[in-house]
Amino acid sequence: MTPKQFYDWQTAGGTDDVMRLVDCLERADLAWCAIGGIAVNHWAAEAMVTQDVDFVVAAESVELVTKVLEEAGFRSERFPWSINFRGRSKVSIQLSTEDFYRDFPSRSVPADIHGILMRVASLEDTLRGKIKAWRDTERRQSKKLKDLGDIARLVESHPRLWELLDPDLKEIIEKQ
Repeated sequence: MTPKQFYDWQTAGGTDDVMRLVDCLERADLAWCAIGGIAVNHWAAEAMVTQDVDFVVAAESVELVTKVLEEAGFRSERFPWSINFRGRSKVSIQLSTEDFYRDFPSRSVPADIHGILMRVASLEDTLRGKIKAWRDTERRQSKKLKDLGDIARLVESHPRLWELLDPDLKEIIEKQ
């Protein structure tokens, strides 16, 4: 089974939705990148399946991206911090509209994620995004634990990142 077939099996046809997403963003010639678990999968030694695709675009492109994706058949739902899209599969696609991520696309890199070519946040931005998510006091405990695991996976794969962690985070990771 290829990585793409495995992802498709895990997400009930998610490969098509993700490939359509990437195609729409690339055809619109927008600066964008995947963040979150998808980006962690690129940078960590071992990939983990995720049914979420989180991404960001330049602030001025949010409305254009929404229009382009809706025209491609995605349904959208707006929240104060994001616009969520649904295609035909179980994949949840989330466009983050938080200012924190605004510059991530300018530092993105090409990546092969489960056999799908896309852009992902830089290694340092991926770590920063995961730390931000982990520190979010309103985030569910189960999500925070996954974020902590993702931070540990990144540091294990790239030991130089250890120096970018705050002392409190280093202490938590060392205890695990």
